[in-house]
Amino acid sequence: MGGTGIELRGITKSFYGVTANDGIDFDLQWGEVHALLGENGAGKSTLCSVLAGLYRPDRGTVSIDDASVTFHSPNQALDAGIGMVYQHFRLVEGFTVAENIALGRKTGQVRLSTERLESEVAELSERYGIPVRPDSRIWQLSVGEQQRVEILKLLHRGVRVLILDEPTAVLTPQEADALFATVRTMSAEGKAVIFVSHKLNEVLAVSDRITVLRDGRKVGETPTSEADASSLARMMVGREPDMPQRRDSARGAPVLSVTRLGATGDLGIDAVRGIDLEVCAGEIVGIAGVAGNGQRELAEALAGLRPAHTGTIVLDGCDITDASPAERIRQGFAFVPEDRLGMGLAPGLTLDDNLALKSYRQAPQSRGLLLSMAAIRASADEMIDRFDIRGSRRGLPVRLLSGGNLQRAILARELAQRPKALVAASPTRGLDVAAIEAIQRLLLEQRELGTAVLLISEDLEELRSLSDLILVMYEGEIVGEMRPEDFDAATIGLLMAGHRPAGGP
Repeated sequence: MGGTGIELRGITKSFYGVTANDGIDFDLQWGEVHALLGENGAGKSTLCSVLAGLYRPDRGTVSIDDASVTFHSPNQALDAGIGMVYQHFRLVEGFTVAENIALGRKTGQVRLSTERLESEVAELSERYGIPVRPDSRIWQLSVGEQQRVEILKLLHRGVRVLILDEPTAVLTPQEADALFATVRTMSAEGKAVIFVSHKLNEVLAVSDRITVLRDGRKVGETPTSEADASSLARMMVGREPDMPQRRDSARGAPVLSVTRLGATGDLGIDAVRGIDLEVCAGEIVGIAGVAGNGQRELAEALAGLRPAHTGTIVLDGCDITDASPAERIRQGFAFVPEDRLGMGLAPGLTLDDNLALKSYRQAPQSRGLLLSMAAIRASADEMIDRFDIRGSRRGLPVRLLSGGNLQRAILARELAQRPKALVAASPTRGLDVAAIEAIQRLLLEQRELGTAVLLISEDLEELRSLSDLILVMYEGEIVGEMRPEDFDAATIGLLMAGHRPAGGP
């Protein structure tokens, strides 16, 4: 391709007096896959957003092939061939996949051919192994499917530099391998890729070089050939990580029982089809599956956010099939949705307000019709300390928190009610090693306290280490199950892709 690639020198960026990037140097060569690692809040997203034109640095320079550049918008960065898939997506919910991909494209035509555009999207989807229907509307898609649209959108724009943030979070192991092959093909063509992931084995498998950030500073850089997972984890968190592991314990009485449950998806077709499952007190049941196979609809049906058209849901002996979400909460049901800011939190409200959303009607936070702001603040302070929620300042909107702290905030609010059953959908998606360790430890603590936990995750290693039983979901059905002691990633991956064993369900 020619030229020396991308160089960032002395990048410094602060928000509300908090330094996110502190004098960071970073370079990316053409034909290279460069991994960027660091805890949530370490400055990875800010650094990438500077390169992608979303932010302008307070100090420092950006250059492409030795020529200094200044981006005033992401569109200018895209015009220069740099695109980023953000953790929180930039999509128009009422538009189709194809229409979102067409947004911002300069064609010189008054009218776009919908048929031609959908054909192009379908071709890209097949070429890069990222399945998604071009005519689906964004609001009908799961979070994982929306991420695929963002990737396709940039590929359609022909970017030379592709910044991928957790791109494999919704793929089976086989599909992840296919994406790695695609990334390597892009690098062989002379394109450059920044690969941001908390999965160290993926980083080691796909990258040529690795840069590690901690507390807004660059703390290390190494060729991948000279790195290992242990050394990278130590650089990221400043200590040896201690990932929690499930311990064998006695199974309690059934708490959450689901019989022949069916629910319709946003496309008007059955998304959940005759599901039977049971979660006992002190047990974690995991559900594996590629996003878009009914996991979101199942979680929403259990939470009362989507009607069940067949079957029953029983919580601690009480039939809650037709109960409202508020009634389920009163019965002891807690829900951690996959979309942290869209559904889990009110992004424009403060952390204190968000932590009070399930308890503000109760004493001491309310006195009749009046709220006690002192009691709300005191309760928030207790939860912030107990769940180690970092980066918040009073009066600032919660959307400014990092992904790990957003998830801690949701769990703090849900677990403060001491639930009987907890449904957690992709609770560690997109988080770093330290944040994952903290969230997984909280889930295991709930198991020890006797809570029945249903864990929906695309991370097979997470399911193996936390679950007492793993169920596999495909096209709205449970197609297989496996005990963690019999765990086999290849078999589960095939089930996730729809290959059922002879004589199986």
